[in-house]
Amino acid sequence: MDLSLDFLSLPLMATAALVFVSVLAGVFSARIGFSFLLIFLVVGILAGEDGPGGLAFDDFRLSFWVGNVALAVILLDGGLRTQMSTFRTGLRPSLWLATLGVLLCTAITGLAAHCLLDLSWPLALLVGAIVGSTDAAAVFSLLKSSGVQLQERVAATLEIESGMNDPMAVFLTMTFIAIALSSGTAHTLQAQDVLLSLLKQLGWGSLLGLGCGWGLAEILKRLGRGEDGGGGIRALLVVSGGLTVFAFTTWFGGSGFLAVYLMGVVVGNRARLQVRACLSAMDGYAWLSQASMFLLLGLLVTPTDMLRTLWPAIGVSLVLMFVARPLSVWVCLAPMRFSGREIAFISWVGLRGAVPIVLAVFPVMAGVEGARIYFNVAFVVVLTSLVLQGSTIAVSARQLHALEKDKGPRQ
Repeated sequence: MDLSLDFLSLPLMATAALVFVSVLAGVFSARIGFSFLLIFLVVGILAGEDGPGGLAFDDFRLSFWVGNVALAVILLDGGLRTQMSTFRTGLRPSLWLATLGVLLCTAITGLAAHCLLDLSWPLALLVGAIVGSTDAAAVFSLLKSSGVQLQERVAATLEIESGMNDPMAVFLTMTFIAIALSSGTAHTLQAQDVLLSLLKQLGWGSLLGLGCGWGLAEILKRLGRGEDGGGGIRALLVVSGGLTVFAFTTWFGGSGFLAVYLMGVVVGNRARLQVRACLSAMDGYAWLSQASMFLLLGLLVTPTDMLRTLWPAIGVSLVLMFVARPLSVWVCLAPMRFSGREIAFISWVGLRGAVPIVLAVFPVMAGVEGARIYFNVAFVVVLTSLVLQGSTIAVSARQLHALEKDKGPRQ
């Protein structure tokens, strides 16, 4: 009997080879200042139907599933590494950036999309909502790989903001999708439902994240410190628990992203000794998640199709980086006595990564007219952010005196 395993070996070979090439290229590119994440995206594009690889891939549902799972793992890993002292330092400014800041970014970027892409207001604001939040995967990984030691308040604000602003971005994206699909008469009627939906997402996300985090921390304490070499097993326990909470919270109507991040914060601080043994394995899970997510999202892109809206999309990206983000950060942080240099640096490190691309899949799956445009615009925004902002973190930190040793007087 001749049993062919081509259905297993060929996809596995292609997937493993893509990851291998991406990681190898990332190691060399990091030495000259380019982001690992950018390399994963580029390799995905080159392997796609318009590149030398010629792989035709348009499974948005699979990419959406992988993207959400990967983001949950990345947020969990980021939460585990967030010390409570850091959380106390950056919580207040981060909350303002994750709420009012995202709203302002959405509005200003939506105005740019309305003018440059000639979209109706609901669809233009949908573009603003998709690209309005910073990305945890980009911020966590690039701050770590850049090797810079930022001032505590600046670092805490950036990390916590990136972990907590996804719920607002998801909420705004779903709201504008609903408005775009409606007949146009239900805008005022939906106002109360919209507010209740936001409160439900934040409320259940916070409650389940904190409660389940406390429960998992108690379980880990009873398992011991991991001197038996069980760090990998404990990491698997933490990841599976985090994904369970993420899925259950989302199914229950809460924000799974907020829940899994808060769960990581609670577990990482209440069971610090037990978590320390599994951080190395968690780092591997987080990098695998990022590689899978960015490769799949790169495969989804068709460069020839993206060229149709390239220049307007670049215009939207520039408005976001140089107008919307700086203005929203200034409005949120100036009253809290952040210096001008700190505000400038936090504005510049408002990195866009996989979150906007994953959010851009929402309108595609919902059947919004012309939804592919939003995906292409989101991809251009992410590329420009990773190239311009991601590759200049260390330089901008030194120029704006945001490093730990630069503790001059506040302006």
